[in-house]
Amino acid sequence: MPPKHLTLAILLLAFTAHSGESTITYANKTYKTAKIGTQTWMAENLNYETEGSVCYENNPANCAKYGRLYNWETAMKVCPKGWHLPSNAEWEKLFRYIDGDTGFGNPYESPSAGKHLKAASGWNEDGNGTDDYGFSALPGGGCNPSGDFDFIGYFGSWWSTTEKNANGAYSCGILFIGRYTNMNYSNKSSLFSVRCVQD
Repeated sequence: MPPKHLTLAILLLAFTAHSGESTITYANKTYKTAKIGTQTWMAENLNYETEGSVCYENNPANCAKYGRLYNWETAMKVCPKGWHLPSNAEWEKLFRYIDGDTGFGNPYESPSAGKHLKAASGWNEDGNGTDDYGFSALPGGGCNPSGDFDFIGYFGSWWSTTEKNANGAYSCGILFIGRYTNMNYSNKSSLFSVRCVQD
């Protein structure tokens, strides 16, 4: 039997993952995963309650559907053991796998990956995607540093580890309109969604 302190640590982490399975459990919540190329991604927005995170408009129903919104500092450390917040390079690897290197720019922007990454339902104004890879991106909106919530149902933004400068960092953005993905930078105190990628 393991020592009490080890048992407690295991219970607090509440994380299990098994090779070949399509789900993981983190803090008593089970998440779908998707293997896309050589990467394995969470196929749902993270919904782990911690300081530095909120539900859109502080409504728990929005957390249940879209996951929580996190500031960058929190996003950097919120993924479960064995997983991490993706960098710009890891987002780019995902986009290139899907679009066949037809994008451009640095950070890389894809003309078509958004359509394939978006969930088949949950986007406003006929903005649903084809969800061909099981990524099931949902538009959780965001919150600016002033505390204003915007664009739920119309826009999804997921943090990257890559910094622009001391105050800003990048995020992957997908709009309800069009097929695109791009990498934007925002103040680190903004609140966006989180997707974790496996180590």
